[in-house]
Amino acid sequence: MRIVSLLPSATEILFALGLEREIVGVSHECDFPPRARAKPVVIHSRMPHDAAPAEIDRLVSEYVHRGESLYAVDAEMLESLAPDLIVTQDLCHVCAASPDDLATALARFERRPEVLCLNPQDLGDVWRDILWVGKESYRDSQAEALVKQIGARLGALERQLAPSADRPRVAFLEWLQPFYVGGHWVPEMIHVAGGVDVLGKARTPSFRLHLQAIVEAQPDILLIAPCGYGAQQARDEYLSMDLPEQWNAMPAVRNGRVYALEANGYFSRPGPRLVTGVEALAKLFHPAVEVAREAESAVLPISASARAASV
Repeated sequence: MRIVSLLPSATEILFALGLEREIVGVSHECDFPPRARAKPVVIHSRMPHDAAPAEIDRLVSEYVHRGESLYAVDAEMLESLAPDLIVTQDLCHVCAASPDDLATALARFERRPEVLCLNPQDLGDVWRDILWVGKESYRDSQAEALVKQIGARLGALERQLAPSADRPRVAFLEWLQPFYVGGHWVPEMIHVAGGVDVLGKARTPSFRLHLQAIVEAQPDILLIAPCGYGAQQARDEYLSMDLPEQWNAMPAVRNGRVYALEANGYFSRPGPRLVTGVEALAKLFHPAVEVAREAESAVLPISASARAASV
């Protein structure tokens, strides 16, 4: 079987199922595991690589308003790869290619490949997608084993969290300029980890909100996780912002409980590593919880002194 993945999370799933040799093409964003970067790239973003966050938001709005795609498919490359299966998504037309992006390219194929379109809304959907990808790629047993392993890790975490434990109030920001709150599976991740999401709603898309709404939510913990960012990049952008004094009065900021997250690996992409993201949050909310070192490394504290020094 020859597989093209236009979705970073799907690429992670395919590699986890042992399908490295079968993957013949990926998107420009498929960077995990690192070996994925060696695959031919069949889709590119039309967004400038060096655009500032506010500029990205403006350009996205303009593209959407005009009904244009943010992605360009290399139709010739795709056709030359002769895939049997193409995996894409219909969840977020900003984050990855959609079926519409493929329509023109596939019209020239003499033999149309199967297109698997993922659309996860919560953690259960993500785990089911792993099973679905496994079924369509003839890796049923590997997919079942992976989901079972994820379930075991979540079960081990649940056993460590006391039902009576205090749940911190958490705000998860997945974009900063302007502010967007995390949605879909993120509020569920926070709940499973022993926290309360004071802004987001499970199975609901990310949405824009005003700074005042964040301040009024009075979060105990503030999570900075711009979609597609690593922890250091998220930290740097947060520290570069000019925020009003009322921001500093929030409990999270006042008590030094602001953290940058490795969003690109453990929160933004609906794939197997979301379980590591849940473990990372649990350790942050309840320090006595024992998790793998990888989970602890997904969180980067942002000290009050660092913010003071940057403004």
